[in-house]
Amino acid sequence: MEDASLVGLMGRVTGTVGPGLVGEVIVRVRGGAEHFLAYPANGTGRIPPGTVVMVVEHLPPRTVYVTEAYDS
Repeated sequence: MEDASLVGLMGRVTGTVGPGLVGEVIVRVRGGAEHFLAYPANGTGRIPPGTVVMVVEHLPPRTVYVTEAYDS
């Protein structure tokens, strides 16, 4: 899989994402769903579990930066 192919995919937060935290998201990829370590793309604010997010950057092998997909 090409690294950039995760960018733009949607996922769901399974462990709080925020400054000073290593969060977790699950993303549907490669015909299944995989968990990735996650950080907020803007560097601030918390994203609680259950929030739908979009991957804006992927650092192989298992780290992504995400932003909320929808305004709250």
